[in-house]
Amino acid sequence: MTPHTAPLRFAYVLLSLLLLSACNGKVITPPTDEHTTLTNTVKFASFNVSFAHDGDPSENFEQWVSFMNIPVEQQKVLIQSWKKGTLDESQNRLAERIIQIRNVAAIIQKVRPDVLLLNEFNNDGTGKNTLALTGFQTHYLSVSQSMNSVDGGDMLEPIHYPYQQSYATNTGLASGMNLTKSATGYDNTNPNNAYGYGVYHGHYAFALLSKYEIDQNNTRTFQTFKRKDLPHAVNPTINVCDDTKPLPSAMACGDNWFSDEEWQNLRLSSKNHVDAPIHIPTQSGVKTIHALLSHPTPPAFDTFSDNNKYRNSDENLFWLHYISNNDTSVLYDDKGQYGGLGKESFVIMGDLNADTTWGRTTDERFNGIQQLMFHPLVNQKVTRIDGNHFPVSLGAEQEPNKRNHPHPKIRTATFGSKADYSVPSADLQVLDSGVYWPAESESGRLLFNDPRIGQRGTDKEVSSDHRLVWVTLDVSN
Repeated sequence: MTPHTAPLRFAYVLLSLLLLSACNGKVITPPTDEHTTLTNTVKFASFNVSFAHDGDPSENFEQWVSFMNIPVEQQKVLIQSWKKGTLDESQNRLAERIIQIRNVAAIIQKVRPDVLLLNEFNNDGTGKNTLALTGFQTHYLSVSQSMNSVDGGDMLEPIHYPYQQSYATNTGLASGMNLTKSATGYDNTNPNNAYGYGVYHGHYAFALLSKYEIDQNNTRTFQTFKRKDLPHAVNPTINVCDDTKPLPSAMACGDNWFSDEEWQNLRLSSKNHVDAPIHIPTQSGVKTIHALLSHPTPPAFDTFSDNNKYRNSDENLFWLHYISNNDTSVLYDDKGQYGGLGKESFVIMGDLNADTTWGRTTDERFNGIQQLMFHPLVNQKVTRIDGNHFPVSLGAEQEPNKRNHPHPKIRTATFGSKADYSVPSADLQVLDSGVYWPAESESGRLLFNDPRIGQRGTDKEVSSDHRLVWVTLDVSN
């Protein structure tokens, strides 16, 4: 969307960008002026905020628009009544939703990213309705939040993102195909029959917030890219042939899960793949870094085939083809433009639902995440566990290792895996990286664990089942 605030200083940056289009180089010198704000460092971050809740068929985007636009004074009244235990069940749920959103805002205010991807930030499916996103900025991010959640105190500085963009998504978008192989035929109310799993169009979408200009004119989206068109994509076969679990009607063990017609029309992205150029004013000129955004489907919840495992791997492999520019005649965006990224700087951002060191994605059939993260064009200081900037946290190291992860300190999600990434290209200099997950003894713990909230007092009830992951880059050169 058009930024709702356009500070005067960015006029000079925009002028520089206009001049840039006439130059061969990627960096030019901006005009010198007291209003021009230049920077040497930029912090990129990815955060699955878990605003898309599972297992609730009544959830809809309009609810989230209302949550995000509750005035601050009304929030305070509800929370005070919640603390006193005087709310009915419906009001109590609303108060706890507000607490979740405020805690997420507090985490963002604590880490203070310059460029931030919000996974699972619901929208209207097209990304055109921005009322939830602007409401989150106005009523939460622009309001001082507490490091101690509902207990108050230790107030954080508000944070403002003048550039905001919500993106179209395949989640909840009816495909018109009986992808579940139901004996009763196609059901458009079944979220598994959508191009990407979702109760409604816009469920599990994502948005980008930035302190620097998001170049909308040169943003590329790949929502409609066909799965069959990714090199070496596999139409999964039925390989779970258990007599206790009857196969779908007229299907046999070894059959392709998708018919030829379905395979021709399936989309690769479960949400979207987005290349959003970010223009950063630096001492040496305007530097462009491409934020590569996605949220692949989890490699789980399969029934009779390995469909989700293959799809997760291929969604991650898409970026490998894109950054290496191998298949310029194959990769096409939603405007029909072919080709990859070329020799541009980038940061791969998102809940990629895949761990490079452990789990299903280490199987060579499904190891797209390994192929991507260990490619020479990707910064190995951040991706390899022996790299000096591999993101870790004390909270993850301390958390019970229920799934026996071989490297507990690298986990980014409460379900026990490293799922979230903010990884730069090899040409960018990394200054720092991390996962914001406080240990029990550290300030901010109530933003993640609070037995007073919900049934569990953890993860999505308190804030999120994912942790914010960031990388700080030197952009002075």
